[in-house]
Amino acid sequence: MKILTGNDLKTGAVTWWDGVQWSLHVEDAVDVGDHADTILVRELAARRVNAAYAIDAVKDESGVRPGHIKERIRALGPTVRPDLTLKPADPTAGDWVI
Repeated sequence: MKILTGNDLKTGAVTWWDGVQWSLHVEDAVDVGDHADTILVRELAARRVNAAYAIDAVKDESGVRPGHIKERIRALGPTVRPDLTLKPADPTAGDWVI
């Protein structure tokens, strides 16, 4: 399974491709299969995301999960303070951004 990640061009927040647009929640990420390069070219040209790339992921009973520890940290937040992580479907998750 391949999913796309990048950073929101305006806020710098980590984002995940949901099949239509970029989401703050890794749970929304969809498998892009062999279409990663096509989507990345289009999205980078549209200037909605910065430094986007495809990563390996797995889907299990809890949903989509990045396959590499680096990407899991990007998806779930700090490793030492769980109270600081973005909560799934938290409507205020991006409010801290100026």
